[in-house]
Amino acid sequence: MKNIAVIGAGTMGNGIAHTFAQFGYNVQLIDISQASLDKGIATISKNLDRMVAKEKISEAEKNQTLSNITTYTSIKEGVQYASLVVEAATENTDLKLKIFKELDEVCPEDTILASNTSSISITQIAAATSRPEKVIGMHFMNPVPIMKLVEIIRGYNTTDEVMDFTVDLTKKINKIPVEVNDYPGFVANRILMPMINESIETLYNGVAGVAEIDTVMKLGMAHPMGPLQLADFIGLDVCLSILNVMYDGFKNPKYAPCPLLVNMVMAGKLGVKSGEGFYDYSENRKAEKVAKMFS
Repeated sequence: MKNIAVIGAGTMGNGIAHTFAQFGYNVQLIDISQASLDKGIATISKNLDRMVAKEKISEAEKNQTLSNITTYTSIKEGVQYASLVVEAATENTDLKLKIFKELDEVCPEDTILASNTSSISITQIAAATSRPEKVIGMHFMNPVPIMKLVEIIRGYNTTDEVMDFTVDLTKKINKIPVEVNDYPGFVANRILMPMINESIETLYNGVAGVAEIDTVMKLGMAHPMGPLQLADFIGLDVCLSILNVMYDGFKNPKYAPCPLLVNMVMAGKLGVKSGEGFYDYSENRKAEKVAKMFS
């Protein structure tokens, strides 16, 4: 178990690749876009430079970590020797099902297939393959190199052997695994997203402004970041997608996305990634400040 393939070079994918590579694993980072791969490697290098500057790792360890990562634009080429594949593509059910169907066809028979999904059913994803017993959820937290938690989600058919292996592997990369069962939103987002949604409802109904809502939660509840600022950091499109998954899964109105969130996503106001969400990141460079909080 030395070859780990990661599908997707975005925020989560490059963080997962970084983490495995830092702990000595050979990582095959795969994305259909060469530009995304280049950007992902640049991000990993920048994050490693921060760690060197803080004397958390040496320059030699940084170089070794980067040398442990190989990039591919072809899934078939990238996974041919993988013992584990971690899918970290966009939080879209149809896309994930398509990827897992392809992974099932091109991966070795004994390869374990994991998804970094934050809300989509592992059982549903596993059903797109002929190896549902080898499909599992590994929900890393953002930013991956810093955050310790990994939710390990057992699908309906996931074996004890695969579960135990994944838990053990998570510990080997200095993360803390928490085992949860396969229900919409799992644990983290089942609790977090209704809080974020209620914060947006509070703004929508004019109870208080953005800064006021975040200040109450930071100073009154000891949250390191206000819920609206956190939503911007996560991505409002991601928040909307997770809420929709939970609303579809439970049919409970408490998970229905606030109309303000829906409108903001339709308008392209996605948070840090688009330069504007509940805060404007184009002028005051708050996005950079948010990123530094996690580095």
